Amino acid sequence: MTAPEDRDAGPAVDSVGTVISVDAMGGDLGPAAVVAGLDSSARKNPDIRFLLHGPEDQLARLVAKRRHLRDRVELRDAASVVQMTDKPSQVMRHGQGTSMWSALESVRDGEATVCVSCGNTGALMALSMVRLRKLPGVSRPAIAVLWPSRNPHGFNVMLDVGADIRADAQDLLQYALMGASYARNGLDLDRPRIGLLNVGTEEHKGRAELHAAHALIAAHAEQAHYDFVGFVEGGDIPGDRADVIVTDGFTGNIAIKTGEGTAKLVGDLLREAFAYTPLSRLASVLAYTSLRRLQKRIDPRRVNGGVFLGLNGTVVKSHGAADATGVSAAVKLAFQLAQSGFSERLAQRIAGTAETPPAAPTPTPGQKNGTHA
Repeated sequence: MTAPEDRDAGPAVDSVGTVISVDAMGGDLGPAAVVAGLDSSARKNPDIRFLLHGPEDQLARLVAKRRHLRDRVELRDAASVVQMTDKPSQVMRHGQGTSMWSALESVRDGEATVCVSCGNTGALMALSMVRLRKLPGVSRPAIAVLWPSRNPHGFNVMLDVGADIRADAQDLLQYALMGASYARNGLDLDRPRIGLLNVGTEEHKGRAELHAAHALIAAHAEQAHYDFVGFVEGGDIPGDRADVIVTDGFTGNIAIKTGEGTAKLVGDLLREAFAYTPLSRLASVLAYTSLRRLQKRIDPRRVNGGVFLGLNGTVVKSHGAADATGVSAAVKLAFQLAQSGFSERLAQRIAGTAETPPAAPTPTPGQKNGTHA
């Protein structure tokens, strides 16, 4: 996965000395896993620097054990931690002094290009909107993820996966524009294919707002340099029909967690099958290379990192249960987006459609109470 220059924007940001702001606290495995992930990233990439936020005494001890982080990390003391059980409304009122607030503040002040956090998703989105603010024309930011797929580039972009459970036609258009920009910068796709998730591919199916969004996304295809393939179904999320799957946060969040659970189930069933008999254990040894390749393709840790889109700054949300491998993957994604100047390019894309009015859906036979057969 590469981070190319957007064809319609200026030159990319210089990668030398790219600074990433990292919330060390809030993840299920604690700051030790975060520091281990940063160490892994530092070994692979000499151009990354980190601002690490959390209790300074605790972090200093962890960083001191990692020689690759020597002179690569600046600690920012933040005594308080946003817990997974904290309500976003409480965090917005009392979150100042937490590691999450401090990490976002570094991006807001221009000290870092991207913020990475394993913490409470709702609180992180709420604080991001307060501290970084939404881009003009964006009413609801979205969380985008990379989903393993049959496409040649190996992944599809899907959004929203949980920033907001609601989305009207205008929101879905904004998601399409943001997803297309992410696909250009994250997957090196000159003209991404956009699909709108529905209960069927037929044009008469789905809710009224989906029909309105269908018209809006199709109308902006040429202006925004993407191809709209129309409605897609759940089976197309890992398929090769589209590069970007657009949906509301309620549907997207259920889909991604179902996918993660299914990937874990497949892995567990394979282990059970290969451990069943001595012959099957021998077969697992013979198939070791192929099994390792499969594990990498479906391992959620290696595509860890949901990107908050629609803000005046880039935020990467790592999975709360991420280990060092997962944190390193999130940092890699953050670095790639920082290199590409992604946030600035996205703002340019959104600006041109900020005042676009929603299209009225065309009634079709079989429609009843906002739904279709």
